Amino acid sequence: MSSNDKLLEKLAALQDHHGELEQKLSDTDLMGTPEYGLITQEHARLARLLTPYGKIKQAIEDKEGALELLEDPDMADMAQEEIATSEQVIETEIEYIKGLLVQSDSASDRPAMIEIRAGAGGDEASLFAGDLYRMYEMYCTAKGWSIEPLEVSPGEVGGIKEAVLLVKGEGAYGLFRFESGGHRVQRVPATESQGRVHTSAATVAVMPEAEEVDIKIRPDELRIDVFRASGAGGQHVNKTESAVRITHLPTGAVASCQDGKSQSSNKDQAMRVLRSRIFDAERQRAEAERAASRKEQVGTGDRSDRIRTYNFPQNRISDHRINYTGYNLDRYMEGHLDELQQAMIDAGKARILDEWDGTY
Repeated sequence: MSSNDKLLEKLAALQDHHGELEQKLSDTDLMGTPEYGLITQEHARLARLLTPYGKIKQAIEDKEGALELLEDPDMADMAQEEIATSEQVIETEIEYIKGLLVQSDSASDRPAMIEIRAGAGGDEASLFAGDLYRMYEMYCTAKGWSIEPLEVSPGEVGGIKEAVLLVKGEGAYGLFRFESGGHRVQRVPATESQGRVHTSAATVAVMPEAEEVDIKIRPDELRIDVFRASGAGGQHVNKTESAVRITHLPTGAVASCQDGKSQSSNKDQAMRVLRSRIFDAERQRAEAERAASRKEQVGTGDRSDRIRTYNFPQNRISDHRINYTGYNLDRYMEGHLDELQQAMIDAGKARILDEWDGTY
C-alpha cells in the first residue's frame, strides 16, 4: 500500500468520526454544555481536512469513470483529458492536506498565547524582544487577526523585558507554534560607538489558550498574592495593591498580571495565562511520550532550542531547524512571515505521511 493510499484510509476513518460528531451535535441534552462546545470545535476542525478529502474522492470517481471510456475510440481523447485533470486534482489536494497535517494539532485552531522574554544581552536583548513583539503585531494585523496584550513589562531603555500576548484567528496556534524557541540577533546596537556587532537573544513560548473545561483547578490549589504594580500603568501604580500573582501549588506554575485597571481584572487575566501554562505543560508531557516512539517533528516548541538567527548586517535570517536561509530579514521584521512559515511546512511534508497517526 502506497503512502497516499494509507493517507486516504486514515481520512476515511476520520470521516466516520466526523459523522459521529454530527450525531452528537444533534443531541439536545448536550446543547449549552462545555462538552458541546468542544465537540463543535472538533467538528469544525475536521471539516478543514475533510473538505479537500471530498474533492479527492470525487476526482478518484471521475478518473475511474474516464478509464472505462478509454476503450471507446470516440471518447478516448476526452477520457484522457478527464484522467489528467483528475490526477492533477488528487495531487493538488493531497499536497494541501499534507500542509494541514504539518500544522495539525488538536489545538491548532485555538487562540495562541505568546510569551516573549528578553534573554542574554542586556538592553539590546530587551530592544530585540520588542522588535519581535512588533513583528508579530504587524503579521497579525496583515492577516486580520486580533492581538491582545495580557502582560507587558517594558525594558529600561525601550523594548520589553517580558510580554504575554493573546492572538485570535483561524489556525493561530497551528502557525505560531513554529515560533517557539530561542531567537538570536546579531547587529550593531545604537549605543555601540565602535560599530561592533553584538549578539543577544530572546525566547518565545507559544501555547494554545486553555478553556476552563480543559483544566480543572480547585481554589485550594491556588496561592494568590497581591502587590503594588510597578512601571507604566496610570495613577494606580504603586498606590493600590492591584497587581496579582497566582501560583498553582501542585505544579508550581505561576502567572501574574498588573496591567489591568483593577485587582479583579488582573486576577482574571492571570488565571487565563496560568490555565494555558498548565494545559500546555500537560500537552508537552503527552507529546514527549509519543515522540519517544517516533521521529522528533519540526517545531517542538522547546524554548531552550536556538531556532533562528537574525543577522542585521547581512540582512540574513536563518532557521536552524530546516537549514533555511533568506536574505530578506528587513521584510521579515515588517511582519512578512509567510515565506519562512511555508518553508517550515514544506520541510515537514517530506515525512508527514509516514508519521501521521490519523489524529487531527
